[in-house]
Amino acid sequence: MFFRKKIDTTINYLELTPVRNYDHVVEDTGLISVLVPKFDIKWLDKIMSKIIKSRFFKAKLDEFGTETWLEMDGTKSVQSVSEHLQKKFGDKINPVEERLTKFLSELYKYNFITFKELNTKGN
Repeated sequence: MFFRKKIDTTINYLELTPVRNYDHVVEDTGLISVLVPKFDIKWLDKIMSKIIKSRFFKAKLDEFGTETWLEMDGTKSVQSVSEHLQKKFGDKINPVEERLTKFLSELYKYNFITFKELNTKGN
């Protein structure tokens, strides 16, 4: 379920297009919680769903993470998301590109997201 992917450091993140792998819910606070399945094996998920209260972990995001998550719709590049965050948060999020690429690296490492360009290459 939680496995780390290796990250190719030669990739220019700004040219990639992030795609979400999990669903999310909007909490009462307006922030996003990403729904991460507890079990990847279907038969185990089916059995455990009768025993446990929830089939998902909730990964709660802060305001920057929430805005980033909502912007990652599978059509916008990281550069486009970066520009949106800069317009919305201004100096509060600087240095935006470094923070964003670090955040996306972590999401990718734990399989919360993937990138269109990496999927087409067979990675």
